[in-house]
Amino acid sequence: MALIHVVDDDADHLAALCDLLQARGYAVAGFASAESAYACAATPDLVLSDLRMPGWDGLDLLGHLRARHPDLAVVLLTGHGDVPQAVRAMRLGAEDFLEKPYDGAHLIAVVERALRNAETRAEVARLRHELTRRSEATLLGQSAAIQALRARIAALAPLAIDIVVSGETGTGKELVARAIHDSSSRHGGPFVVINCAALPEALFEIEMFGHVAGAFPGAGDKPGKLEAATGGTLVLDEIEAMPHAVQGKFLRALEERGVVRLGENHLRPLDLRLIALTRADLRSLTLDGTFRPELYFRIAGSGIQMPPLRETGQDIPLIFTHFVAEAARRAARPVPTIDYALRQRLMRRPWPGNMRELRAVAERFVLDIEQPDLAAAPPISQETLAERVAAFEAREIRSTLERCRGNTERAAQVLGMARRTLNDKIHRYGIRVE
Repeated sequence: MALIHVVDDDADHLAALCDLLQARGYAVAGFASAESAYACAATPDLVLSDLRMPGWDGLDLLGHLRARHPDLAVVLLTGHGDVPQAVRAMRLGAEDFLEKPYDGAHLIAVVERALRNAETRAEVARLRHELTRRSEATLLGQSAAIQALRARIAALAPLAIDIVVSGETGTGKELVARAIHDSSSRHGGPFVVINCAALPEALFEIEMFGHVAGAFPGAGDKPGKLEAATGGTLVLDEIEAMPHAVQGKFLRALEERGVVRLGENHLRPLDLRLIALTRADLRSLTLDGTFRPELYFRIAGSGIQMPPLRETGQDIPLIFTHFVAEAARRAARPVPTIDYALRQRLMRRPWPGNMRELRAVAERFVLDIEQPDLAAAPPISQETLAERVAAFEAREIRSTLERCRGNTERAAQVLGMARRTLNDKIHRYGIRVE
């Protein structure tokens, strides 16, 4: 039962308002002055106050209440000539105002709307607090980059919007997606992850949209990943690798929030949140036609940029220590000592593989495969810059071709280059395409 404080220096009007609200089932307390209402120890869910009163007026009361309870809903009652003042009050944080004389049913509608808005704000605040508490346990560190990441997640998790999480390989994009899901209103629903680069193109549409019996020889009824994510969150890892031919159908499913299985014409409703993970610049991919612009603008409701590990500074030894403790527990080994010299070398290492590389080094350290002195930064290369760039490019192309199972069209999409350019580089570096 919501508690409403009614403030009015007119005793008859105060009694009538209290009676009306009590008849609707609210708990009501009446006050003849703003000062007495402010002095009350009980915290109401809503304050309904006259604007013009002796002593503190409605604006004074609003200012004092907002200083004490920033999210408290305050509705003001105004005379005809006080409307400009009431508009000013709303700019100062009032929830709404009612102009006298007013209809009782309209007053109740305003009160109910104000209470709903206050409840929504309280739920958002609760979710953000919960997310902050959880993220401190899962997103380790106190660097400016990590704290900014936590704040960004806390701001976006409660909102009903799709999100693009971008960043280098190994920065923990899926971990962030899980944190958003766990701290949203969908936390009780499914969390479905699809790696677009690992899924064979021939099976992509079937896996995403599902099929019905008879759609092709031997086919039975099978829901796709979109249906499997209904009520929860769908995570598309490396979304830039989604086949171009499928992007249009996927866009339609998102816009209609419904999916048509292969072999039928019936639209099945969807209720999901999309979180797209990418290491590419999706906007730039729309310029050369490898990623549909309309799909990009549909999914890019808001974005999170993951900081690379090298930008977290003093957090690197902390995260390394966490990974070492995990690895020691799994291997049933004692936790080895991490001395000052090793911590310094950890912070100097560039970590191109980010968290994934750091975890691998921690595991090898626990198993005594990689000694502490091997964790230092690599020696200065004697190769020229052009030679090092070419070697890095060749490694990236080989790795991407392996993930895309030799499909050069999809590899070109992932790498953000034209297929002809990729083929030229494959020939130049002597890369074998299986």
